[in-house]
Amino acid sequence: MTELTLYIGNKNYSSWSLRPWLALQHSGLPFREVLLPLRQPDSKAQFLALSPAGKVPVLRHGDVVIWESLAICEYLAELAPQAGLWPSGSAARAHARSIANEMHAGFGGLRANLPMDLRSDRRAQSRAHLVAAEIARIGDIWRQARLDFGRHLGGPFLFGSFTIADAMYAPVVSRFRTYGVTLDEVGAAYMSAILDWPAFRAWEAAAAAEGAVIDFDIFEQPR
Repeated sequence: MTELTLYIGNKNYSSWSLRPWLALQHSGLPFREVLLPLRQPDSKAQFLALSPAGKVPVLRHGDVVIWESLAICEYLAELAPQAGLWPSGSAARAHARSIANEMHAGFGGLRANLPMDLRSDRRAQSRAHLVAAEIARIGDIWRQARLDFGRHLGGPFLFGSFTIADAMYAPVVSRFRTYGVTLDEVGAAYMSAILDWPAFRAWEAAAAAEGAVIDFDIFEQPR
C-alpha cells in the first residue's frame, strides 16, 4: 500500500490536526507523521506547498491530497472499512454524520474563547460563561448519542466503539478539561472515556514534550 503521510501542526494547540490523527490511529493503517510548527515565519509557505488551502492537517496518499480534517476522516473510513470509523447501522451512521458535521461547521464561539491548550490549566482564565449556550448544546449532543445509541451498542464512546464523531469532539473534551467546564454524569463519563483512551494519551504526552508556546494575547484559532 502506498504510504500515508499526515502533516499536522503543534500537538498542544492544533485541534484540527488531532482529529484525523486519532482516526488514523484507530484505523490501523500505517502512516508517517510530519509536524510543521505553527506561527513560524515560513509556516504559511510550507502549508501552501502541501495544499491550496494553506492549512494543516493535510493527508497525502500517493497522488491523492486531502486537506481538511473531516474529509481526511471520510477518506480513512473508505480505506479501512473494517475499522468501523462510522457506525454500521444506517440510523446511527446518519446521526454520527450529523453531529460530526455540526461540530465541523459550528461552535465558533467555543473555538474563539476556549482554544485548545493541552498543557495548561486555564480554569482561572475561563471564558466559558461567554459560550454557555454552545456548551449546553454539546452536552445535549453527547447525551443524546450515548442514550440513543452508545449505551445499547456497547463501549464508552458516543456510538459504543470509537468513530469519526468521537474524533471530531475529542478536542472539545480537552478544552472542557482545560477551562474547567463541568457536565452531567453522562457527559463526564464520556469525557473520561476520551481522556483515558490510549491514542489520546499518546497525543497528549507528545504535546507535553513540545517546547513551543503560542501567545494567547494574539491567539487565533490554530490549524
